[in-house]
Formats: sequence, C-alpha cells, structure tokens
Amino acid sequence: MSEYRIVREYAYPVDLVWAVFTEPELMRRWTTTGQGGRPEGFALEPGTRFRLIAKPTPGWRGIVDCELLEADAPHHLRYSWVGDEDGAKTYVTYTLEPTPAGTRFTWHHTGFTGPGGFFMSTLLGSVRRKMLTVGVPAVLAELGRQSA
Repeated sequence: MSEYRIVREYAYPVDLVWAVFTEPELMRRWTTTGQGGRPEGFALEPGTRFRLIAKPTPGWRGIVDCELLEADAPHHLRYSWVGDEDGAKTYVTYTLEPTPAGTRFTWHHTGFTGPGGFFMSTLLGSVRRKMLTVGVPAVLAELGRQSA
C-alpha cells in the first residue's frame, strides 16, 4: 500500500490555519495553485458528502468524490477520497498542532494500492506539496495582513 505524508510549519495560529483548510472560499484559493479543485457541498459535519471540482484532463473527469469522516476542530479532519468514477477509496487526514512559532500541519493521504496507486500517490503528493508550499502560505499571508 502506498501513501504520502507532508508536514509544513506555518507561522500563524492554529485557528487561522484551520480556517484556510476548512472554509470553502479559502480552500478554493490555495487548491488552484496545483490544479486542485474547488469544494462543492463541503461542511464540517461527519457524513457530509462533498466534491472537489477541478479542470478535467485526459483520463480524468476532474471530480473527486469525498465524505467527511471525522472533524475535531481545529486539530483533526479526515475524509475519504475517490478520484475516479468507481475508483478505489483512499483517505486524507489533516492534523494541526500548535508550536511556539505557529502551527505544524500534516497532510496524510493513505490507501493507494497496486502500481496505479503508487503512481497516483506520487502524482498527488507532488501536486499537494506545491499547494502546501506556495498556495497555503500566500492565503495565510493575505489573511494575516487583513487582520493586522
């Protein structure tokens, strides 16, 4: 089974980082840096089914079907992820921990199987690294300026 884990440190409080990852208007702003999708129907209620809508590409319809499984604001979020119609279900977990300098954020995506799963985890990991390194800090910086 394949998976990827990305850990980033953000110099902002946990509540602000949580908002960037869970408020639909803010989510759409950082996901576009890696060709990610805008959320549709997202809510912080376990059992909520939502979609991430992106630009379709050859071999992919541009939709990820998800279901929120766990939410413990502002520290933990877990949801299922199905990237292809009738595709295998994988799982994404966000963990946010306060640090003296701000917040440690961990993105953990598990459940990929077989050679196709290995390829997909590698591809998604690359896209996610860009979003978490470029997109999220830009949104956080803008919010930080607005609140100052």
